[in-house]
Amino acid sequence: MGASSIIWDPLLPTGILIAMTALGAVVMLAGFAAPRPGMPAPGVIWRIAATAAILAALANPSIVVEDRTPLSDIGLIVVDRSQSQSIGARAEQADAALARVTKWAAGQANFELRVVEAPTAGNRNGGGQSGLRDGTHLYEALDRALIDIPRDRFAGAVLITDGRIHDLPENIAALDLGGPVHAMLTGDRDAGDRRLTIVENPGFGIVGETVRLTLRIDEPTAVRARQVQVTIRRDGAAEGRTILAPVGVDHSIELVVDRGGTSVFELSVGPGREELTRANNRAVVTLNGIRDRLRVLLVSGAPHPGERTWRNLLKADPSVDLVHFTILRPPEKQDGTPVRELSLIAFPYRELFEVKLNDFDLIIFDRYRRMGVLPSIYLRNIANYVQSGGALLEATGPEVTPATSLYRTALATVLPGEPTGKVTESPYVANVNETGRRHPVTATLPGLGLDADSVSDWGRWFRHVDARPKSGTVVMDGPEGRPLLILDRVGEGRVGQFLSDHIWLWARGYEGGGPHNELLRRLAHWLMKEPELEEDRLTAVARGDSIEIVRHSLAPDPAPVTVTGPTGDSRSVTLEEQGDGRAVGTIAVNETGIYRLDDGTRTAVAGVGTINPIEFADVTATDSLLRPVAAVTGGGLTWIGKSGVPDLRRARPGRAMSDSSELRTSARWLAFQRNDASAVIGVRDLPFLPALILLLMIGAFLIAAWRREGK
Repeated sequence: MGASSIIWDPLLPTGILIAMTALGAVVMLAGFAAPRPGMPAPGVIWRIAATAAILAALANPSIVVEDRTPLSDIGLIVVDRSQSQSIGARAEQADAALARVTKWAAGQANFELRVVEAPTAGNRNGGGQSGLRDGTHLYEALDRALIDIPRDRFAGAVLITDGRIHDLPENIAALDLGGPVHAMLTGDRDAGDRRLTIVENPGFGIVGETVRLTLRIDEPTAVRARQVQVTIRRDGAAEGRTILAPVGVDHSIELVVDRGGTSVFELSVGPGREELTRANNRAVVTLNGIRDRLRVLLVSGAPHPGERTWRNLLKADPSVDLVHFTILRPPEKQDGTPVRELSLIAFPYRELFEVKLNDFDLIIFDRYRRMGVLPSIYLRNIANYVQSGGALLEATGPEVTPATSLYRTALATVLPGEPTGKVTESPYVANVNETGRRHPVTATLPGLGLDADSVSDWGRWFRHVDARPKSGTVVMDGPEGRPLLILDRVGEGRVGQFLSDHIWLWARGYEGGGPHNELLRRLAHWLMKEPELEEDRLTAVARGDSIEIVRHSLAPDPAPVTVTGPTGDSRSVTLEEQGDGRAVGTIAVNETGIYRLDDGTRTAVAGVGTINPIEFADVTATDSLLRPVAAVTGGGLTWIGKSGVPDLRRARPGRAMSDSSELRTSARWLAFQRNDASAVIGVRDLPFLPALILLLMIGAFLIAAWRREGK
């Protein structure tokens, strides 16, 4: 196969050659001015021929002959391997179509077929879950494959997919790929599916308030105004509340934000009359609880150095509204001080402990004792406040005796320790016991010793109020192993009891001080139910291509954790104890979606990739998305589930590439474009006329002119 063309390579500069041509033309024209009118000078015709031959020789024409070899056309077949292709017989249909096209291509001359398997959302960028993205990116795979294909060799592409593609370009009408794009569609176009979609998710809410979440339930055969049950579970709970939601319309529900931190709500709906997959019958919503303003009530029974420690800690946090009262003058003090010199503000019993009691997130009694200042009815209100979900912290001082202790009031129903009346005033180092080393409030405190028998490098304290623990968990010990810090859950609320008032020594840096800020911060946050300080919980966090599982418990728990993936497959993971109340394990994952974890007593959920992935938002097979692509590129559509794999052909550009001109019915045949491209493998440069022939022609023309003029 070859091609030729004539090129000019003048022996003289082009300007000189043009001037010579013009001069020769003038001379030749003058030759026509013959002696006799109407008759040219003798021999002028031969002179013109000789001049033309000389100029042609100087122009140096040559013939360039190209040796070419035919190039094969390149066709693409892009196979959708996303998770929606695992539904029903779609994967089998895709494999059958791929085998049929591959077999046909093997028998074609000058035709190369390249197979591209579009990666799933979980491994598009390689490395398992490291490149998690959302949805089926089939056009991206096609676009990348076209980079390596010359435009004049592209014969067309076949997409084998269920039609749910999430990365098609916005301006499809501007597509110019140089060849047809066909679609072989898997699945049943008439199959229906029920799905639950989160329309609007607030993302965060103020603790103590409600937020509105909008969801939608769709199914193809839904009866108008029909309602279905939706179950709402929080943080992996085995049971949840059930509501009724209409089908086919947006529906708003209220979620209660009752604590700070992240809460995971799982919404699920039962199977519909037609169901392709249960994966899109549930959705996960994360809601971040934000405390607008933390309201803390601090009641100090008497002025003392530790009072400023509490105040500085609470006032340092701009999100805390602190209400602080100090009893400067107990009722029994009678020293004749004039009334006008006493405080002008009466202690607001009723406003604090009845009207606005439930507005406080935490109540602290600091060295407070029974002294007749606070009536018993209000102490009973505080006990009810704790039972209903409030937080109470008592820091005991040396003034407390068995008779004056708050334990001798209605608060006895919520306080975990009963004072014995013994007060020790000798140096000791506060110790985090074995249980405390597993509790989030005291575990891993800065400066803590390696084990329960080692001494921490904290400064000493010099006072301890003895008490008998009646309930709760002792996490710190004082002298002779006596309880120093007791934590307890009472009803829906929480209580902490600090049996010393010397934590201020740490704040002053005495003997190196200690982690007073961190300890009190954790203690306050645990009392206010911050999720990260829960001592008995199971959590799971997706990190790249794995899920990290952490179980917090006050005692070692050997129970394995069962992990159930989005498709229902279950695996068991054994966690390794870390010695600080945590047991940690990791499991590799390769699917996008919701994973449920259960160790028999605790449950949790984790979302890998996008929590509610587009891949499962709608899994019904469709041709509506690819129909415009086929129309613009001249391709065709066919449903291989019903019509089977169509015949394949090759057609020249400008001819029809399928028989489905309307793109409404399945094509019986699809064609790849025949381009007849070729490549130059060699170039030969041949003279237009050999030099000897040109010389002979010039000589012959000149001799002929001489002879004609000599007659």
